[in-house]
Amino acid sequence: MSSTRPANQAFPDLDSLIDRELILKWLYWGLFWLMFTPSIGVTISTLFNYPEYLGTSKYLTFGRLRPMHVNGVIFGAFSTLFIGLCCYLLPRLAGVRIWKGEWGHWLVWIWNLGLVAGMVSLMLGYNQGLEADEFPLPIQIVIFCVVTITTVQFLITIAQRREPQLYVSLWYLIGAFVWTSLNLILGAFILPFHITGINSAAFHGLYIHYVVGLWITPAGYVLIYYVLPAGVKNPIYSHKLSLVGFWSLALFYPFVGIHHYLYSPIADWAETLAIITSMLLIVPVWTVLQNFFGTMIGRWKEFGANLPAKFLIMGSLMYLAGCFQGSTEALRSMQQPTHFSDFVISHSHLTVFGTFVVWAIGSTLYVLPKVVGRPLWSFKLGNWSFWLITFGITLMGLDLTMAGLQQGFMLMAGTEWLDSLVAIRPYWLVRTAAGVSMDIGMSLLVYNLMRTAISATTGPAAGAAAGGAIVQAAT
Repeated sequence: MSSTRPANQAFPDLDSLIDRELILKWLYWGLFWLMFTPSIGVTISTLFNYPEYLGTSKYLTFGRLRPMHVNGVIFGAFSTLFIGLCCYLLPRLAGVRIWKGEWGHWLVWIWNLGLVAGMVSLMLGYNQGLEADEFPLPIQIVIFCVVTITTVQFLITIAQRREPQLYVSLWYLIGAFVWTSLNLILGAFILPFHITGINSAAFHGLYIHYVVGLWITPAGYVLIYYVLPAGVKNPIYSHKLSLVGFWSLALFYPFVGIHHYLYSPIADWAETLAIITSMLLIVPVWTVLQNFFGTMIGRWKEFGANLPAKFLIMGSLMYLAGCFQGSTEALRSMQQPTHFSDFVISHSHLTVFGTFVVWAIGSTLYVLPKVVGRPLWSFKLGNWSFWLITFGITLMGLDLTMAGLQQGFMLMAGTEWLDSLVAIRPYWLVRTAAGVSMDIGMSLLVYNLMRTAISATTGPAAGAAAGGAIVQAAT
């Protein structure tokens, strides 16, 4: 996809291209979901140790609340923040306003009211029975329509861009929205109605990994590849290396979804292919991490005072740990003790929350003050948020990893299943405490950002053009 700009044509003021009102609508909704849906996770994790504390209401059972937590974090907290942040970075990288940008003011309400209706539906027991695909069909249609329309808007915007070079964030943005528009067809209209038996398990494994690997993962790359260089005022370490990461992700990730179904009736060749590609994911993971840490060269001395960068680098460390888990647990010998254990839950929290939600938080800390034209209300409070979230997700990752390995090896040694649960109950208490720490950190963060938005400060919106600095990559 190419674009040219006449040499005598002045590049527009990038601040004039963004729709501040639209960006804030998306971010405010995203921050609401960020406070609400992770707290459901703490609520239901407490049930493991105190199974009767929520009473006997069917609306507060684990089966009703867990889908609200999973779908709320994926489509509510992360995806809503991501779309809002795209409305900020896309015009600045393309040099043009978003095509039909006025549609966004309708889409933001359709998306979020649809999610509200979806949360209510799940609590009432309307559930399609597929993880991360539980929303009833009408809600699925809403999500599909908003993602598809947004995809068209963004693709046309990129095609009309004034900046000739397609910066790597836009490569990942194109991939995330195009791949997910196709994946939602599988998840909403095909998988729940037309695929049964072991094939349903196999295709569901593909669907849920496409949500993580072809939506959440490239979406996170969109954010960090823009915000980290702009935030530390350093060019991206290597644009060519970033494209190696992009194409290796696109090549390897579509096949990994069956690696949770080893030792199942699924064809052995499909399981083996999933194992091989899971190990090959080391390539995109290590290339992007090399790029992120390379971008920080010469900027570490200012790191402590740069709150967005702290979240982004912390998320990168969680990504390294979580993806090491993900690749190794795909091996047959490793899956014996870890399958159906809390080890897998550790992996999902370190990656989905510890990496991608944290990257969205860091990006929001960078973008929202610039959109409202005011500095962050309290750096000290922001630092407390950072350490509470970091402590919580680190503790949860270590705790659930140990719990999963202990239970797995106990079961392999012949221990009765119920006895294995009794042995790991202390780990569940620690997990809940870790979740409380994360929730407090996120609540302080949202409060800080809201005070930033409403603080009585005059002056035009801040935000120097970051596009030129980050597009010129060192190679």
